[in-house]
Amino acid sequence: MPSSLIGKIEKANRYAQEKDRVRFYELAVKFRGENSEYDVSYRDGRWQCSCSFFAKWGLCSHTMAMEKILTDMLPPEALTSSGSGM
Repeated sequence: MPSSLIGKIEKANRYAQEKDRVRFYELAVKFRGENSEYDVSYRDGRWQCSCSFFAKWGLCSHTMAMEKILTDMLPPEALTSSGSGM
């Protein structure tokens, strides 16, 4: 394996441990809930989810779970549903 590739692999491993290097500003995922799959996204500083609870309340277990999963990689405005305090 070329030494230049070894250096890139080592750098990637270091970066992967330093999650504060990454900030999500746009994201779309399929979230497999207990009853169905939901489309969850983060765009323009706002979460969206296709579940009926989100439509009424503006947050849901799916968006809150995404906040917990990505908490170190989201901009502060993305942590709107009690984010780190959950």
